[in-house]
Amino acid sequence: MAMAASEIESLIKAAMPDARVKVEDLAGDGDHYAATVVSEQFRGLPRVRQHQLVYAALRGRMGGELHALALQTSAPE
Repeated sequence: MAMAASEIESLIKAAMPDARVKVEDLAGDGDHYAATVVSEQFRGLPRVRQHQLVYAALRGRMGGELHALALQTSAPE
C-alpha cells in the first residue's frame, strides 16, 4: 500500500513540530520519495542520528508502506 507525501510530512511534523519539511514523489508511485527536513533538533547531531530521528517519526512505515526515502537533513542556518 502506497503512502501520500502529505502523510509523510504530517508524521515528521508531528514528531518535530519546528521542522521545515519538503517531500517529493520521485517515481509517481507513492513508494519512492525524497525528503528534505530542517529542524533545530538536528543541531550537533551526526547525520546518521538525524536520519534515525526521521525514520522514528515514520513509526515503522519504512520498508512497508514506504519503500524508499532519500533524506537530506540539517539544522537551520
